Amino acid sequence: MAAMSKSNQPQAVALAACAYALSADGEIQLLPAGEFHAVDGRPHDAPCWLTDAAIAEKLIADIAARANPLVIDYEHQTLLSAENGEPAPAAGWFKSLRWEDGVGLFATVEWTERAIAYIDAGEYKFISPVIAYDKATGAIKKLINAALTNNPAIDGMAEVVARLTAEFNPQENLSMEIEELLRQLRWMLNLPTLATQEEILAELQKGIDQIKQGDGEAIAANTLGIVGLSQARATDIAALTAKLDTATAALTAAQTELAALKAEKTEAEITGIVEAALTAGRLLPAQKEAAIELGRANLTALNKMIDGATPLTALTGTQTGGKAPAALADPNDSVAISALAQKYQAEELAAGRTVNAAQAVQYVLSQSH
Repeated sequence: MAAMSKSNQPQAVALAACAYALSADGEIQLLPAGEFHAVDGRPHDAPCWLTDAAIAEKLIADIAARANPLVIDYEHQTLLSAENGEPAPAAGWFKSLRWEDGVGLFATVEWTERAIAYIDAGEYKFISPVIAYDKATGAIKKLINAALTNNPAIDGMAEVVARLTAEFNPQENLSMEIEELLRQLRWMLNLPTLATQEEILAELQKGIDQIKQGDGEAIAANTLGIVGLSQARATDIAALTAKLDTATAALTAAQTELAALKAEKTEAEITGIVEAALTAGRLLPAQKEAAIELGRANLTALNKMIDGATPLTALTGTQTGGKAPAALADPNDSVAISALAQKYQAEELAAGRTVNAAQAVQYVLSQSH
């Protein structure tokens, strides 16, 4: 196990709302140049937040190396979905970043039609990137995602931010603790500085076995490389071994929890993409489960399939004046049901009400009886 410097500072996560004018022209400013703070004084655990050319270069490379673009959602719903169970539709996606000296970091965004309408109407004013930063310097270390918001200090986000911060640090902190234990054991057992964890544990067990078989007072120096190792010393070694095992188990548990959190986040992202596609008419309700399964297997393939789908055109005129018919000619005709459901969603949206795909389908079916 490679040694880890104790000078490495753990990272924290924050919502860094930026009060830049939003436009639907495809480019937004994510971060300013230099040192900056939130209007409420954050960060409280670092001297400031910091972005410069070197930091921006690493952020740009990190995003460019990703297989998938980062999402811009509404009001950080991607992070909140696991808590409130609501879908997290995307407002846009970005993967291309550029740095402008003295100004800041910019992103080229592919907005959804709904987001463009909101921005053009002035219904959303702020961009709120989710960032990870070094607590010692405030340097931005990672861009996680971003959100359109009018309320940067969102109620209930403290627990989400704390959870994300924990995701970035458990392995580092536990690894440092384990490495310190290994260093002490190597010294105690007179082993080489590069002795592995398995070699240390084997040597410890050898010493414990010899002590159990001996008189409990002394063990020959060439047995463990320790002169006058007594029963008390053996007890100390056993305690250190137990602590090492406990720390290793904690590291494994943290890795398992991190994997589960990442899986939950991915599931919420897939659900949001599929729900948005249903609303836009790029998927039929009957295709929902298959699309979710595709996203779980290959998120890139799901995005390509939806991007290449032609939106179904809602019925523009019917004998019932745009309302659902009294009875469907074929209650199993999913195309007709989907078309009427989309028309109903569009009418409700024009009236200022949002209806999801499932509600729209239920309405059409209820009107057909």
